[in-house]
Amino acid sequence: MQKSKIWLSSPHMGGDEINYINSAFKENWIAPLGPNVIGFEKDLQTYLDENKKIAVLSSGTAAIHLSLIMLGVKRNDYVICQSMTFSASANPIKYMDAKAIFIDSEPDTWNMCPKALRKAIEYGIRENKKPKAVICVHLYGMPAQLDKIKSICDEYDIALIEDAAEALGSTFENQKCGTFGDYGILSFNGNKIITTSGGGALVCNSQENQKKAVFYATQARDDAPHYQHSEIGYNYRLSNISAGIGRGQMQVLDKHIALRRKMNQFYQELFKDTEGITVFKEPNSDYFSNHWLSAILVDSKKTKNNLTREDIRLAFEEENIESRPLWKPMHLQPVFKDELYFGGTVAEDLFRDGLCLPSGSNLTDEDRDRITSVIGELFK
Repeated sequence: MQKSKIWLSSPHMGGDEINYINSAFKENWIAPLGPNVIGFEKDLQTYLDENKKIAVLSSGTAAIHLSLIMLGVKRNDYVICQSMTFSASANPIKYMDAKAIFIDSEPDTWNMCPKALRKAIEYGIRENKKPKAVICVHLYGMPAQLDKIKSICDEYDIALIEDAAEALGSTFENQKCGTFGDYGILSFNGNKIITTSGGGALVCNSQENQKKAVFYATQARDDAPHYQHSEIGYNYRLSNISAGIGRGQMQVLDKHIALRRKMNQFYQELFKDTEGITVFKEPNSDYFSNHWLSAILVDSKKTKNNLTREDIRLAFEEENIESRPLWKPMHLQPVFKDELYFGGTVAEDLFRDGLCLPSGSNLTDEDRDRITSVIGELFK
């Protein structure tokens, strides 16, 4: 009989979510508005930064799309994006019919390389097309080198979009990820550290920008007694039911972060004496990762019997345990093959050697024993 599935990152409810949902049913707020939407936005604002304003949306992708619209990105404009990320970071650039410039990673955080970023900006300026925006990502919850990246964006007066879809609760120099940029992006997809089943949020620096985002997210309806539209809008608002799930999830967010970080410590202990395996962790005390996903790098030149990333993945698969290679860099994706790229081979090397491991906040001691057993068999 097949063993039960151990997932990479599955939803983990806290218990109070149903109370917010029942309240919405009782009060008949079955709509993309209502007290849960307002409450969820306030909960996020309180958690992140009281000076920020939040618009909860249907997805993190929608949040990136709206940020590009509000920054005035037009056809053929350059938008710089981290290459090692999920495609949702880059797809909205193509929605705008703009040109993506992809940037390599640096080895400490696996995120955007500041040196390659500067080269890309200078290239755009030489072409008389200074980039309109920079999209940096906090990969697997690890904060990027925000001090350097933000400094470069400020130097060239280029907007920073901070994709913190995987990094809710992570901090850099004690400041919450998602609050450094001109816009911050959050995701509440089913596999994220908290979930609304599907959803996201746009973190704005002003009430004016938040209201404009909500305007675009609700079909850009003008202030008139009839339906009138002077701009193109989108159906991007989060529903009151989904927001109710989010309100319940906010109550257990810090607990989930602690449990994810505990999983990262579990892997550090598991592999501490295994030659050729490096567990991804913070480079220094300036960084605090929620460790949404824990990952390892596998140096097959040093591992026993030259075991590779793929050998480990297949061994887990045999035991019905989900693991996954790191994100395939965007500049290697067929859909983006003609876009510009700046940097070396760090992202490519990470993709070749990296593996994401089960990291959920709801994993049990039995799950950890099964994971330990697979690794023990491989490296005994």
